[in-house]
Amino acid sequence: MKTHYEVIIVGAGSMGMAAGYYLARQGTEVLLIDAFDPPHSFGSHAGETRLIRHAYGEGREYVPLAIRSQQLWDDLQQQTDETIFAQTGVLGFGLTGSKFITEAVESAKEFDLPLEILNGEQISARWPGITLPSGYSGCYEPTSGVLFSENGIRTYRKLALENGASLLTNTPVTDLEISETINQIYTKEQTFTSNKLIISAGAWNPEMAAKLGLNLPLQPMRQVVGWFEAPDSLYSEDVFPGFFVDMPTGTYYGFPSFQGSGLKLGRHDFGQEVDPNRINREFGIYPQDEDNIRKFLSMYMPHAAGELLEGKVCMYTKTPDEHFIIDQHPQHKNVVIAAGFSGHGFKFASGVGEALAQLVTKGKAEHDLSLFSITRPALLSKSSI
Repeated sequence: MKTHYEVIIVGAGSMGMAAGYYLARQGTEVLLIDAFDPPHSFGSHAGETRLIRHAYGEGREYVPLAIRSQQLWDDLQQQTDETIFAQTGVLGFGLTGSKFITEAVESAKEFDLPLEILNGEQISARWPGITLPSGYSGCYEPTSGVLFSENGIRTYRKLALENGASLLTNTPVTDLEISETINQIYTKEQTFTSNKLIISAGAWNPEMAAKLGLNLPLQPMRQVVGWFEAPDSLYSEDVFPGFFVDMPTGTYYGFPSFQGSGLKLGRHDFGQEVDPNRINREFGIYPQDEDNIRKFLSMYMPHAAGELLEGKVCMYTKTPDEHFIIDQHPQHKNVVIAAGFSGHGFKFASGVGEALAQLVTKGKAEHDLSLFSITRPALLSKSSI
């Protein structure tokens, strides 16, 4: 195996695998290195499905990247028989006046996105699987839906290799040395060099950043999702949307039942801070694993509060402001870092992968990435860069 490449990518999960494909497609010599064998269950992309929303409650600055990411997911769908995207629509609801729902509505207006505004009675009438008390309202985006995360990574991997990329799996990176001209990437068995370097190691990004001389405020979090027995007449993908819920007691997200899999639910704003090398991956080890999400179902979707069919553990890596890091190293412009996707990043993996390929080859991405600057105040106040 050769030891020098134009670009090496450390971390071939969601963003890294996509970047590898877009680089290989344009003829760049690229090596992807991953500690596991993606797609896998050790990082942040496991659990089969992710929502993609275009009207964005986290901030309208995300909308152009969401639209571009959808275009790229649609392009990827044309290159595979695997299911990449299901247009189920996505429903958001919460107490009337929710800042999150309000921002989603305003972002739809600004970018002329299709979005229906609904009161609680209309939501419960349209989707009888939802029971809402008075004082709730929401919005429904019919063109959004569900991404099949592991299928997406699997397809990007196949296409990257077909386009000439090299991939090392089950190969942890043990050290990094960077300079303006050459980067050295060490594994237990070999040393590789590259002109350019992308770091996209998910929950292991704090460890990788430290090797680059950066102390970034990145916190891996243990998160859980559960699949619950639910009648298909109310919750199948043909009749029920993906959903997100913002309320004073928590933030939740979920998915319809695909082919009888059960309704899938997670809580976004709750989890345990963890070391990714020591995380307990057993669902149910904490009573809250099931209790947090079952309580939501009992209150708002009681018909879906059936038997727990399956529970899984994954990880988020959060920044203090929950915005991403997508930027060049402050001192070494030939090194690009993608980190801190804070539990809402996968939908953008296609667009971020394209942007990383542009950053590392052209020095600039086509989309405005200033929100994700590594030197923004919210990071600088809590890091040493």
